[in-house]
Amino acid sequence: MEGALIHPAPERGRARPRAQRGHGGRPGRIQTEAGFHCNYCQAYVSAVSFLSGVRNRNHCPYCLWSRHLDLYAAGDRLAACKSPMEPIGLTLKATCKKYGPGQGELMLIHLCTDCKRLSINRIAADDDPETIFVIFESSSRLDLQTRSSLDASSIRALSAVQVGKVREQLFGVNNIRFFLDFDVL
Repeated sequence: MEGALIHPAPERGRARPRAQRGHGGRPGRIQTEAGFHCNYCQAYVSAVSFLSGVRNRNHCPYCLWSRHLDLYAAGDRLAACKSPMEPIGLTLKATCKKYGPGQGELMLIHLCTDCKRLSINRIAADDDPETIFVIFESSSRLDLQTRSSLDASSIRALSAVQVGKVREQLFGVNNIRFFLDFDVL
């Protein structure tokens, strides 16, 4: 073939440079810096990790709706469903390594609007804290079927008695604006 560019295969035993791998260096995971438009509120969402603080962005930082993308693990993008996922509550990351029992980082609970699968997602640095708090407040009104699904999935939604922990993680201990905005004083 005349004029065709032929790229030689990497030498045996030598890996290609990370930039040429096409999957961020991790097999089965495709990293992209492109953003997406939220299927719920239509806002443009950047997937650049230094803005959000997460590697696998799949929820909108404004309305917090997600898309059913992952099947087995965060970032695998193997789910066939691809339907919108509603944010229905908050939970704590289930690990005792770093924080101790009853502690941990806040996580969003999402419910797929089609297949009804539940998932938890890390809260990103650019997620709107006031919207997160509204979701926390509305989670006290979850129906019995959703609560049963949470129990069956071993997901413990935070309740009203944990409002102090949620406020502290979202707004900090000394955030007066929060108290004025939500008439808590």
